[in-house]
Amino acid sequence: MNIFRLLGDLSHLASIFILLHKIHTSRSCRGISFKTQALYVAVFCARYLDLFTFDFVSFYNVLMKIFFIGSSAYTLYLMRIRFRPTHDPSIDTFRVEYLLGPCALLALIFNYKFTLLEILWSFSIYLESIAILPQLFMLQRTGEAETITTHYIAALGAYRALYIPNWIYRYWSEGNVDPIAVIAGIVQTGIYLDFFYVYFTKVMQGQKFELPA
Repeated sequence: MNIFRLLGDLSHLASIFILLHKIHTSRSCRGISFKTQALYVAVFCARYLDLFTFDFVSFYNVLMKIFFIGSSAYTLYLMRIRFRPTHDPSIDTFRVEYLLGPCALLALIFNYKFTLLEILWSFSIYLESIAILPQLFMLQRTGEAETITTHYIAALGAYRALYIPNWIYRYWSEGNVDPIAVIAGIVQTGIYLDFFYVYFTKVMQGQKFELPA
């Protein structure tokens, strides 16, 4: 594992802890898209089915997979049951079927091997690249967000952005390249660009996150 992969994983972990901290301390899911969180559950469950094939890579790898599945499912529990009255579905209206269908089709066409696990892995990569869209759509509808919510989104965006130098490093050091993950990762990072612009020019300057009118 190289430093870029490690930093990317740490950023991903930080995003989850920030999200859970926000929900628990405020006792509210306000400003968080349930649909984005549900998509992440689908991403992790589809990607980490190899846990049941006992294809052991490392203890770190297994622990991270279990944590991502467990924490994403726990987030859904908090939003759907424990703090359900604080979630407003009237502003979480992105049509996720427009994401699921194309990702499923891409996974059937572009994969490394036409097996169930490989197709689901490809599906998870494609879906993760756009799973943040319902959350960003909510931001666009409301025009603003709590600072801690923007920190969560920023950490999540940084996680995948840090994987880009990781892939470059692996290509030069190992001659290894994963075109599906690389292309999806670039798309995912590109989706965050507008958000990052507002985040760095406002939130990091101590101002409230507000989208331009």
